[in-house]
Amino acid sequence: MPPHADMTKTERSWYLSERTPNHYAMLPEVVAPVQASRSIADVFAAQRAFAPQLALTSANDRIQKLKRLRAWVFEHQTEVEQALYDDLRRAPTETVVAELLSVNAEITHVIKHLKGWMKPRRVSTPMSMLGTSAYVKYEPKGNILIISPWNYPYNLTVKPLAMAIAAGCTAVLKPSENTPHTSALLGRMVAELFEVQEVALFEGDAAVAGELLALPFNHIYFTGSPAVGKIVMEAAAKHLASVTLELGGKSPCIVDETADLQKVAERVAWGKFFNNGQTCIAPDYLLVQEAVKTHFLEKLRDSTERMYNADGKGFQTSPDYCRIVNRRHFSRIRGLLDDAVAQGARVEMGGQTDERENFIAPTVLTGVDDSMRVMQEEIFGPVFPVLTFKTREEVVRRIRSGEKPLALYIGSQNREAIDYYLDQTSSGGAVINETLIQFGHTGLPWGGVNNSGVGKAHGHWGFLEFCNQRGVLRQHLGGTRFLYPPYTPRVRKLVNWVLKWI
Repeated sequence: MPPHADMTKTERSWYLSERTPNHYAMLPEVVAPVQASRSIADVFAAQRAFAPQLALTSANDRIQKLKRLRAWVFEHQTEVEQALYDDLRRAPTETVVAELLSVNAEITHVIKHLKGWMKPRRVSTPMSMLGTSAYVKYEPKGNILIISPWNYPYNLTVKPLAMAIAAGCTAVLKPSENTPHTSALLGRMVAELFEVQEVALFEGDAAVAGELLALPFNHIYFTGSPAVGKIVMEAAAKHLASVTLELGGKSPCIVDETADLQKVAERVAWGKFFNNGQTCIAPDYLLVQEAVKTHFLEKLRDSTERMYNADGKGFQTSPDYCRIVNRRHFSRIRGLLDDAVAQGARVEMGGQTDERENFIAPTVLTGVDDSMRVMQEEIFGPVFPVLTFKTREEVVRRIRSGEKPLALYIGSQNREAIDYYLDQTSSGGAVINETLIQFGHTGLPWGGVNNSGVGKAHGHWGFLEFCNQRGVLRQHLGGTRFLYPPYTPRVRKLVNWVLKWI
C-alpha cells in the first residue's frame, strides 16, 4: 500500500526504505512553506507596481534567473521525486522523464535563444508605406497568473514560469491542491529564488483560484480541463485579459494495416499507461483497422505486461505503475469502466481495481459504442476503449464527429494514408508512429485548438505568448500630406494611382 499521511516518521522511514531506493529512506517530511502574511490583493498590487521595472530587464538579467531556476531543479531532484511519489506513487525514474527532462530542455533552449528573441524584428516596407521603416518590439504583457494542474504538477508549473521570466513578466502561481507535497515544494522553490513582487505562489482550493481570477491580470495561463477552461476564459473576459488555455479532450490513436504492429503497440502502451493514463495527450481511444485488430491487441497486451508485470505478480505490485491521484478521480474512472461493462463492453485486459490504493489496472475494452460514457468523456486514466474501422473515411467521420482533439496519433507506414488523416482532420498536434514525445520538442508549438486549447506555448511560441508584439512605425519623408483634404481632383488622381499600384 502507498504511504499514508497518518504514518509516524519512523514508520514512514521504514516504509520508504523497504519500497523505494535507499536514498529516499531518511528524507525529511516535505512541509508547506510559511506563507507570507500579505494577502493575495497585496501581492497582486506589489507585482503590478513592479512590472514596469521588470519589463526593462535585459536578456542577461533574465537568463541569470533562468539559470538559477534550472540549478534549483538539479539541486532538489531527490525532493521532487519524493514529492511526486507521495502524491501519485509515481516511480522516481518516471518522474525524471515526466517532469524534469522537458523542464530542463525547455529552460536550456530558452537560455540559448532568448537574446535573439528579444531583439526587435525589422519588417519589410510595402510600396504603400514608401518613406517609412518599421519593426516589431517584444514587450512583456505584465502581470501573469499561472494555474497549474495535478497530473504533472512540477513540469506544468515550472515550464510556464520559465516562459514568463523569459518575457519579463511577474507571475502568481496557483498549483493544484490535489498534489499537496509537490505544491509545498514549489512554494519553497519560489520563496528561495524570488522576491514576492516578482514571483509568488498561493496554495489552496477552488476558492483561492476564484479570488485570483477576480483580479485584473494581464494574462492567464491555465492548464486543465475544457470545462474549467471555460470558467477561466469567462473570468478573463471581464478584464479583457488574454489567455493561454492548455486543455485536453479525446485524442484518437489510429493504427492501420500497414503499421509495424510490434513497435506501435509498444509506443501506444507506453503513451496510454504512462502516469496511469493521467496525461492530457495520452491516446484516449484506439481506432484499429479491422484486419489487424486481433494481432495488434495481442501485441498491446504483451507490451503492457513487459512494462508493468514482468515478474508475473500482477500490475498492482509493480513499482513502476503509478496510481490515480485521489479517491474522487478513482471513482470517476471506475464509473466509466463499470458503465461500459454494464452496457456490453468486453474487458480484453485488466479491469482490476482497488479503492484502498486508488489502483486501476491497465485496461483495454472492446465492444464499445457511443452510448457509453467512456466514449463521451475524456478518460484521463488507464482505460483504453477500442474501435475498429475498414476505410479511412470511417476514421475521419469519427474524428470529425467530436471536438477537435489535443493530439492525433497515427500508426502507419502508408504515406498517402498519413497525409489523408492530416489533411482531413484538425488537432492541436499530431504524431506519427510514436506517442507523447511531442511535449518535449522545443522547436514545435504546444497547445490545442478550440475545445482542446487556446494559444500556443513552449520555446519561441511560449515567449511570444507572454509578450505584446508591438508594431513600431517611423515616418521619414512625410508622404501622407499629399493625401490630406481638401480632396481636389489632383488628390483623387493620386489616390487612384496608389490604388492601382499598391
